[in-house]
Amino acid sequence: MKYFIKKFQIIFLSFLLLVNYACDFSVETQRPNIIYILADDLGYGEVGAFGQKVIETPNIDNLAKSGMIFTNHYSGAPVCAPARSVLLTGKHSGNTHIRANGEWSERGNVWSFKAMFEDPSLEGQRPLLDSIVTVAQVLQDNGYKTGMVGKWGLGAPMTNSIPNKKGFDFFYGYNCQRQAHTYYPTHLWKNETRDVLNNYIVTKQEGLGDLDPYNSESYSKYNQNDYAPTLMHNEALDFISKNEGSPFFLYYASPIPHLPLQAPTKWVEYYQKKFGKETPYTGKSYYPNKTPRATYAAMISYLDEQVGELVEKLKEINQYENTLIIFTSDNGPTWVDHVDYKFFNSTGKFVNSRRTMKGSVSEGGIRVPMIVSWPNKIKSGSKSNHISAFYDFFETACDVAGIKNNVETDGISFYPEMIGEVQAKHDYLYWEYPASSGLQAIRMGNWKGVKNNLFKNPSKLKLFDLLSDEKELNDVSLKNPEIVNELEQKLIEAHSTPYLKQFIIPSLEQ
Repeated sequence: MKYFIKKFQIIFLSFLLLVNYACDFSVETQRPNIIYILADDLGYGEVGAFGQKVIETPNIDNLAKSGMIFTNHYSGAPVCAPARSVLLTGKHSGNTHIRANGEWSERGNVWSFKAMFEDPSLEGQRPLLDSIVTVAQVLQDNGYKTGMVGKWGLGAPMTNSIPNKKGFDFFYGYNCQRQAHTYYPTHLWKNETRDVLNNYIVTKQEGLGDLDPYNSESYSKYNQNDYAPTLMHNEALDFISKNEGSPFFLYYASPIPHLPLQAPTKWVEYYQKKFGKETPYTGKSYYPNKTPRATYAAMISYLDEQVGELVEKLKEINQYENTLIIFTSDNGPTWVDHVDYKFFNSTGKFVNSRRTMKGSVSEGGIRVPMIVSWPNKIKSGSKSNHISAFYDFFETACDVAGIKNNVETDGISFYPEMIGEVQAKHDYLYWEYPASSGLQAIRMGNWKGVKNNLFKNPSKLKLFDLLSDEKELNDVSLKNPEIVNELEQKLIEAHSTPYLKQFIIPSLEQ
């Protein structure tokens, strides 16, 4: 009997060792998670790691300390929807489907919050084609759990171009960019169902009227109950927790710090004390605000707080060291008056002006902060001058996940750069923008070419040497005709005729 008991003990212990080994093996060999955090209208100089002096971003800065800063990273476009199209499709703005923010207005009263609440088919932007494959679909098809929170902007409800039909297992957030013009919306979307919130409609046309702009009570209707960034953040944390046992991709498309100026009270009060008395914003282009500087800074610090909580959640489930985190912004900062971009030095080392920020192809409009963090993979406190863009993420994600990508993109994986290996380089980066009178831009090495007013006539190319002139103040095209000719040929090569006529720039089709 003792013999059989001892034999059973040996077998049982062997079984436990085998199970333990199998568990350890699965943890060690689990493919890495990927979290892509996309801020909205966050300027190159609006986080501490990129030189911000008055807005406090300790958690984002800690990502930089533990990882790598990319100093030459670019958005795919100077505004929201096309930047997201470039990011998810891996095609630059000369090839991607959505090339501007133009609204799908032929459906009806698409700008009315009330009309959209009564008829969800009025929400959303123009959809991606069914044939277009996103990076989320490739990751999903290869075993990744895929989730998105935040702002979509690439297809309306009741179309085939919603997150759940473009590669995301889970979605919670704004389907529509116009809905994101309030942080207290009537509803968000949870997958394909509306989640009605404890808020009410406040139109942007109401304004303060005769109310005292220096009385906090005058602004009470602009601060309601369910704050969308908090709701979306909680869903993101829940998604991470539910998928700790499998590789996951989380696309965290925060609406912060895009207007309107609405932020948690604790952060607003913190910056009110820090900045002192301000002149209220009482206009009607976005909601009025008593202390616009304090509220704008509060929004960014709240986003920073959320970044810190994402990191803590990863540590809590023992996935921090197995997760690549990318933090960046969809384009440059906004230039509207009630965001004091001069006070904050929002574009950092670039020119702070209405002409050179969001909506432009100047460096301040398209060069964005990017931080990548992945413990034990990326050297702490490192910095890269590698020239990269949004359309590189598709290839990078596949590279990180060990997936052979069969989808044609315009990108190059920057994974080798992150881990200190030999990095391939772009021949050039390209942008076109069928708004702001029609714009084109190209970067080849240190050379930057820009064309303006393309809707009026074929434009002469302005040439800048970014090595010595990052502010793009000195056009050196006359001194470098051979470079101009080379860039002109590449501009022709990069452009393809848009599928949607709304995005055609006639002078580029000649």
